[in-house]
Amino acid sequence: MSNQPATWDGTDAQGNPLTWGMPGLFWDGPVPEPINKPKHMNHLRVLLGFTHAPDHTLEEVTLAVLENLYGNPAYPDPPVTKPALQTALGNFTAAIAAQAQGGTAATADKENKRAVLVDLLRQLASYVQEKCGNNLATLLSSGFDAVSTNRASVPLEKPHIRDVKNGNSGQLLVRVGPVKNSKCVELRFAVVAPGGALSPWQSGGLHTDSRSMPLNNLTAGTMYQIEARVIGGSTGYSDWSDPTNHMSL
Repeated sequence: MSNQPATWDGTDAQGNPLTWGMPGLFWDGPVPEPINKPKHMNHLRVLLGFTHAPDHTLEEVTLAVLENLYGNPAYPDPPVTKPALQTALGNFTAAIAAQAQGGTAATADKENKRAVLVDLLRQLASYVQEKCGNNLATLLSSGFDAVSTNRASVPLEKPHIRDVKNGNSGQLLVRVGPVKNSKCVELRFAVVAPGGALSPWQSGGLHTDSRSMPLNNLTAGTMYQIEARVIGGSTGYSDWSDPTNHMSL
């Protein structure tokens, strides 16, 4: 029998509560054990950030789903076929290119194509959320990302510059790989002298589209060193990336 004190809804003649072991009090049954409530289990959810993401980020999410969801044994019967998603992505990509040359009508057409693609991804996200069995690895194997169940902010990873290309005369186009929990990318650049010395760093601005970030008004025939960092997370800024050198033409 438990030796833990127990209190009943009653008092003795002096108004004191009746407790286990009180002289003159007899109890003919076991003291009830405390009830342990089950711990709350977090239910995994698919991250729907792609619905408001930049156009090129939406393309990247779709490509990840196309590569990982179809043929995945955890998801045998997706509600959207792979050809249907490929067609919607192709139409959206073509509309992005047409928007650069068109006007209001081209922009409206692009937004319509985007809405179609987002709707298909939403259907697939709901399906993945239902079929993943509340298993994070299974959810991530679909190509979608998960809503974090950890409310604590974490430091941002250092970004990686994937490549630098020449754009118009005096312009470089920088592409940086995606970093989770980042809000935008900041660039900086410096002139590389013939002996390798660097000029003072100059700001390359803030960018929300990490796939094509322009550095403008550069001097043709000059070598530049470029670095990037992302903004967000618990520390505000990531570390600067490893430097990349490229000549402006």
